[in-house]
Amino acid sequence: MKIGLDQIHFATSDYFLDMAKLAQARGEDPNKYLIGIGQSKMAVIPPSQDSVTLAANAAAPLLTPALRSEIDTVIFASESGIDQSKSGAVYLQDLLQLPNTIRAFEVKQACYSATAAIQFAMGYIALHPTRKVLITASDIARYGLHTAGEPTQGGGAVAMVISANPHIIAFDPDSTVFTENIMDFWRPNYATEAMVDGHYSGHMYIDFFQDVFQRYCQQKQLHLADFAALAFHLPYTKMGLKALRAVLPTTDDTTQKRLLDNFEASRHYSRQVGNLYTGSLYLSLLSLLEQATTLKAGDRIGLFSYGSGAVSEFYSGHLQPDFKAALGNLDQVLAQRTEVTIPTYEKLFTTSLPTDGSALKFQTFINPQRYYLAGIDQHQRQYRRPQ
Repeated sequence: MKIGLDQIHFATSDYFLDMAKLAQARGEDPNKYLIGIGQSKMAVIPPSQDSVTLAANAAAPLLTPALRSEIDTVIFASESGIDQSKSGAVYLQDLLQLPNTIRAFEVKQACYSATAAIQFAMGYIALHPTRKVLITASDIARYGLHTAGEPTQGGGAVAMVISANPHIIAFDPDSTVFTENIMDFWRPNYATEAMVDGHYSGHMYIDFFQDVFQRYCQQKQLHLADFAALAFHLPYTKMGLKALRAVLPTTDDTTQKRLLDNFEASRHYSRQVGNLYTGSLYLSLLSLLEQATTLKAGDRIGLFSYGSGAVSEFYSGHLQPDFKAALGNLDQVLAQRTEVTIPTYEKLFTTSLPTDGSALKFQTFINPQRYYLAGIDQHQRQYRRPQ
């Protein structure tokens, strides 16, 4: 029985910041951001959006009446959780008005957790082949204004439906994993922005990739040339390119060109959005499938998942005959966003929910999305859905 990705959809905010203008405002050469880290635009998330509303906006377009009756599990993958106890999945179930007869829970391990959710879903569907699992990978990447990590911020959510007989990609059941307790990136409970050792994290990312990729190829008796493309977790797009370049010398020139061309397709959307944490790998996959021109049914796609701290996994799957029919054109959506100025971006970034239990109501002008956060009252977030 084939099990894999049946549907996928992405949502982010309606606002973006031009990276060249951010570089100029910070006294940097624009090419440091445009080429050095490989980013062109950055999604700016207003305070009326959080990981729950981003997930709802990503998942809602997929929920036909038929699909609503088939989903019995919702998994919320995020490192931008809104509560120390209650899962974002429960809020999401309510916002989307999904049946009460489903399970809903949250998973966390930095940027890796959506992959863990997929692995759980595959095992569950193997036992219950008529059911489907909704996974949302939703995050807001924050490092602070005027910090080294500022140009690698962003945010958004990827919603995925995992099922038997998938329309997009059937995943192989095998994978390789590697876990090591390292301090390359973390966010203590008392901090609103992440702490990161950027250079160390970059080295660990490449080391972990080489380990899991090489062991995967050994176990499956595969070579780099057997992959039509590789999709990477992309906290910034240059990082994935560095990892790919680390293994390219093991193959022929034709394969190198194919993988490099398809990598460019896979980072097209991430260049315009920025860091998604848990959703980053799967936005890369979506971009690859929509932007690459040479992919065909049966092609093997490799996926590298990395979550700082650190856990990594490599697995792969084969494109299905009608995979293109299940996709859209995210370029059209991203082109409709509104560019914000540096002062507006900084104002939105520094506007946040109270931490002392006081109430807050957001102005309506920062609530353009279908699902949004209206404010907080009596320690409870006030969510709104379309009427």
